[in-house]
Amino acid sequence: MESGDPLVTADWLKANIDAPDLRVVDATWYAPFLNPEMTGRQAWMEEHIPGAVFFDIDAIKAGGTDLPHMLPDPVIFSSRVRKLGIGDGNRIVIYDQNKFLASARLWWMLRVMGHKDVMILDGGLDAWRAAGGEIEDMPPISVERHFTARVRTDLVKDADQVMAASQSGSHMIVDTRAAGRFTGEAPEPREGLPSGHIPGSHNVPSSALINPDGTLKSAGELEALLPKTDLPVITTCGSGVSAAIATLGYARLGNWDVAVYDGSWSEWASDPDRPVVTGPA
Repeated sequence: MESGDPLVTADWLKANIDAPDLRVVDATWYAPFLNPEMTGRQAWMEEHIPGAVFFDIDAIKAGGTDLPHMLPDPVIFSSRVRKLGIGDGNRIVIYDQNKFLASARLWWMLRVMGHKDVMILDGGLDAWRAAGGEIEDMPPISVERHFTARVRTDLVKDADQVMAASQSGSHMIVDTRAAGRFTGEAPEPREGLPSGHIPGSHNVPSSALINPDGTLKSAGELEALLPKTDLPVITTCGSGVSAAIATLGYARLGNWDVAVYDGSWSEWASDPDRPVVTGPA
């Protein structure tokens, strides 16, 4: 059973960074449709926490699909993380330089693949720097380790499962896209997709869960923002990245079993046979 806070502070990481079983991972990602000045990999190459390897969600993903960030199969995932020096017996601390994009996604991916000892640095690189942590720009030398994938299918939902949940009301569906995209008043950034939402879903923009300094809101604040329910929860977003921030928020509240709809709106809205509603939840 997973328990406790899924986040660690910069001071904690400073005190533990030299532990032989600890691995630090930079998972910075910038949405390409926002025309960022650099990619996540370029940001990592310019500066990162000493010893941090880079995990690229644009590269480590399922093939054979137009969907941008689908989970790879466990064989591919294991192969790629082994090469990063991530394996069995490691404690993993993930951070990013962009307010949990995509550290929360990688945190969820590792847990789907059965790795339990994984945490996120609250506040990311900015918090590390503010705490006086050292910065480097040299890529670390990784020693390959064995990674055993034990897939938790309960943490992943596909379109058919979400359709069934929407029609039956068996799950709470939480959509973390911006409010205008959810209501249909603002366009989707991905060309050709209508805006709107899955019937029965609730809107909690991921940006509302994060403080201005890039830390996750406190448990008390999250409790006021995330829908309370006795039902199992599914989170969704544009492509399965920011949905994991809500999943992280629920874990901070003690609910570690929240699933992510992996294909999210990119998959749902691409099929005209799936229902799309507009207006408030």
